[in-house]
Amino acid sequence: MNLFVAFRPEFLDFQRGIRVGNLADHERITRILKLALEYKFGEPFITERYGRGRYWQWIAWLPRANRLAKPISSDVSFGCAKFFIELDTEEQLFKSGLQVERGYLRPPADRRTWQLQQDWDWHRLLASLRPNSRLVQELRRLLREGFHIHAGTWEAPVRFTRPDQFSIRALAEALRRASAHHWAGFQLYYPMTEDEVRCSTGADLVEAILSTFDEVTAAMNACMQIELRPRPNAPIQIQPSPGSLPVPESAQSHRKTPSRSRTARSTSPTT
Repeated sequence: MNLFVAFRPEFLDFQRGIRVGNLADHERITRILKLALEYKFGEPFITERYGRGRYWQWIAWLPRANRLAKPISSDVSFGCAKFFIELDTEEQLFKSGLQVERGYLRPPADRRTWQLQQDWDWHRLLASLRPNSRLVQELRRLLREGFHIHAGTWEAPVRFTRPDQFSIRALAEALRRASAHHWAGFQLYYPMTEDEVRCSTGADLVEAILSTFDEVTAAMNACMQIELRPRPNAPIQIQPSPGSLPVPESAQSHRKTPSRSRTARSTSPTT
């Protein structure tokens, strides 16, 4: 499939968030990535988001089949592992990858539906943190490839940014000790700075995000009740839409396209 996109780097605003409002379908990242994921895996995805108005801070996509498989929580998305993108305006990073949420253990009175349930993917995440498991192998590999890990609450997270920092025990403790009164979760993501975003085309960024999703699919499968498998012989070619703006010539020498290098080196069994 040729996927023509008019997404532009300036739609990732490091002061306001990810622009989604007042855009055509081929410009809107929510539509572009949903279409690509559904074509690649041959099944419907649900889009979730955090934000208001024209700019959102966080957007995620989860396979509908995994949510429907949950006997208690099939009507909510909190319990499902998901692909995500985020524009962290505090850290000044654009992030894309995998997220698994714990929610609250002791929620406020007005957020009872956000409490961890026994059928959430969080429990599979914790159960997979054992030596030589598929998940741990993927975490070690991706840390070597430049991915980062967020573990725990957003108020007091534990972060792993290098392979030599990482241990199964440290990650498991960070996840289990996260405050019961705060929202907690796990993220495995590839970070991009504003300079790296600005030195890319919109098509480059879409390709990089999809490549990141490819890289984390094996880890995501280790946490879900279903398994995502790409359809055979269904490649996606990302093409700039006619009229898309090129990267300025002055930025060409500084462009970083992690998607191409990571795809070439991928050892994930799902790619």
